[in-house]
Amino acid sequence: MAPRGIFVTGTDTGVGKTIVAATLARLLRMNGIKVGVMKPVTSGCREVSGKLVSDDAQLLSQAAGVELSEDIAPYCLREALAPAEAAKIDGVRIDFAAIKASFDRLASVNDYVIVEGAGGLMVPLSGGMLVADLARELGLSLLVVARPGLGTINHTVLTCFAARQMGLQVAGVIINGMPEQPGLAERGAPHQIGALCGASVLGIWPQRNEVDEMEIVDELAAWLDGQAETGIVLRELGV
Repeated sequence: MAPRGIFVTGTDTGVGKTIVAATLARLLRMNGIKVGVMKPVTSGCREVSGKLVSDDAQLLSQAAGVELSEDIAPYCLREALAPAEAAKIDGVRIDFAAIKASFDRLASVNDYVIVEGAGGLMVPLSGGMLVADLARELGLSLLVVARPGLGTINHTVLTCFAARQMGLQVAGVIINGMPEQPGLAERGAPHQIGALCGASVLGIWPQRNEVDEMEIVDELAAWLDGQAETGIVLRELGV
């Protein structure tokens, strides 16, 4: 039986994958669902007391209400580079089997697991293996996070096309960070993405400007919890 969960990827780095993944984790927890979270590989980690720490994994853990563990963040890399390059510098080999074992442990004790990738689908992880290969190894469908501005149609359609070429199912697209007063590009992008990428636009999330990321997550989760269509979205994600 396929695990219940979703793999959150992006059309690029910096599109808000962590905020989206953490918000979904918070929303599920608010609704009584025991949710696991995972950030298999993080580049650009900071050192705390001699140990590298993933800020992304910390936010995911806080949102899900669970303690950060090695299963949640198996690979923490120092340099803010593509993981394959960062791992090479750190003398680390990213092992898909080890990630899968961590995922399986999380899946065995949770109702649903949210996994956040690194960058986009074509980001190299190890030995020619890509983020897309990891999603396939875990047996998860994709939730694609896209930005709303100019260029997002091309990036999102390319991401969904590449996913299908690699045998991955796209559960849907979240357009994250829509400004309060969108321009022409932002207003037109959601329709074009929905029409062209072969996957439903499951949400258009507003831009938030708070400095504290957990505050953003809490506010977005409360906003989603109050929307009638959120139940439909969660069903599309296999919750």
